[in-house]
Amino acid sequence: MSLLAPLALLLGLTAAVPLWLHLRRRKVEMRIDFPAVRYLLRAEQEHARELKVRNVLLMVLRVAIVLLIALAASRPLARLGVTGHGPTGLVVVLDNSMSTGAVADGRSVLAALQGVAHELLARARSSDRVWLVTADGAVIGGAASNVAAAVDRAVPLAGAGDLAAAVRTAAALASGAALPSSRVVVVTDGQASAWPAQLAAPSAPVLVYAPSTPPPANRAVTRVVTDPPHWAPRGVLRASVLAKSSVTWRAALGGMTLARGTVAGGGTIEAGAAPAAHGWTAGVVELPPDELRADDVRPFALHVGPAPAAHADAASGAFARTAIAALAADGRVREGGGVALTSAENVNALPALITAPSDPARVALANRALERARIPWRFGERRAGPVQLHGDGLDGATAQRFYTLQRQGDALSDTLVKAGAEPAIVAGDGWVVTAFSLDPADTDIPLRAAFLPWIERTITRRLAADAGPVIEVAPLAWVARPSWATGLEGTDGTVQSLQGARFRAPATTGVYFLRRGAERAGAVVVAPESAESVLDRVSAAAIAARFGGRDASGVDDAARLTAAAWSDTSPRPILAGLVLGALLLLAAETWVSRRDDADAA
Repeated sequence: MSLLAPLALLLGLTAAVPLWLHLRRRKVEMRIDFPAVRYLLRAEQEHARELKVRNVLLMVLRVAIVLLIALAASRPLARLGVTGHGPTGLVVVLDNSMSTGAVADGRSVLAALQGVAHELLARARSSDRVWLVTADGAVIGGAASNVAAAVDRAVPLAGAGDLAAAVRTAAALASGAALPSSRVVVVTDGQASAWPAQLAAPSAPVLVYAPSTPPPANRAVTRVVTDPPHWAPRGVLRASVLAKSSVTWRAALGGMTLARGTVAGGGTIEAGAAPAAHGWTAGVVELPPDELRADDVRPFALHVGPAPAAHADAASGAFARTAIAALAADGRVREGGGVALTSAENVNALPALITAPSDPARVALANRALERARIPWRFGERRAGPVQLHGDGLDGATAQRFYTLQRQGDALSDTLVKAGAEPAIVAGDGWVVTAFSLDPADTDIPLRAAFLPWIERTITRRLAADAGPVIEVAPLAWVARPSWATGLEGTDGTVQSLQGARFRAPATTGVYFLRRGAERAGAVVVAPESAESVLDRVSAAAIAARFGGRDASGVDDAARLTAAAWSDTSPRPILAGLVLGALLLLAAETWVSRRDDADAA
């Protein structure tokens, strides 16, 4: 038994009052000898045993009435061996991730899971509270009929969602329901990649359903890379394909076929091309339809145009000049005006890749040059390393000597690389500033294989006039907004204004172009996580075991799931029974009292 208001049991102390009155009762009498009184004394002796029994019975009845009232006020709950279930808070977590869009035996996996959810909700009573939480974190509550309608409206997401987070949300709802019983019921296809090996222990019991049937077969395009990022105008398209047998593929750019072929048993496809279209264009790599259509087509974004012009002056260092020469020899940049690679004290125009001065005596000149160029960063004190760098493809590099970068004002900018916890490379509209010179005495970046690709990315995706970054994200993921990006162009051509440090990626897969004013200057490619295409499953019991030994169990049968979800062993309120018992005892006390009075008369 449990109590919802245990402090009300203090009322039971008042049961001592009738007991105290009974024990304090004294017989007061005057002894006067009258002949007629002898008959009364004889009658009292004859009924003394009966009167004592009545007095004790009245005392017991009155104490019991007070105790029942106190117990009823504490709102007790008890587990009773009766049919049905008591008031329950039930939260259904419905897996509607992309993998549930697969078709098995002529029916989508999600449709089968929706049927299981409907069986659960059909058992709900008016005294229950029910919610639905989907893989994208959406919460729907209310009457069971409204939640059932929300189950019907669920459609497969374009990505994986976050089932672990959905379970945490559901557990918080269930534990906050303030009902005698609560639990979370997870209805999932059991995709292995959706359930990490260790899950946070939820604050409410969890019941997991996953089918025991094998997953359907699947083919998918899991990754697309354009090399180089900026085609001038020729480049290579590479795509990773998941397949167990030979499958044909087609690559298209702007609706026109770019290349086609056959890949045997999965692997990587590669095609070189020189598209006629220039500027920013959306493309796809596609396979023939199969059981899971959502990953048979994967989008990509490509910029085609003349190689951007760039030059490195003497102050930028020998390694910078050699990098520009190598990129120019490969046709990836053109030597000349355009993007400048220079030391900060020599900045006189943008766009520019700006390095810290190699001579500390020139820091003041460098800071004045940054101010004239309206760049909101300044060089501070010089520090000694080595310090690990991380970010922008330079993870693992080190800085031996670097300056602290101090922000000036509130103009928007991006931190690309950090040295420990401090900014080491920052960027804005038309500029990139490093906290060190590109010299091995300051950093080992020029000695690494990542140096040349980093220089190319910086020029073609950040500093060239019409080329910017390609950001690949999952649906609804948060995206850091480039400081220069003013809008996001949708697949239908409409433009959404962008503000703040980050924005939410669209829910639908496709290519969305970043705008700098009226011009396209980059792209956000929304595509499903590659792991979502691997349909391998784990059992419901295995998923339940990943909750760290908490009150979690798994079943693979819908009928057993429903029976366990609405368990008959949940505690029930017994307030009505206690009140009825108190009324019956009160009626009995009244009847005994009247008999006592009648006999006394």
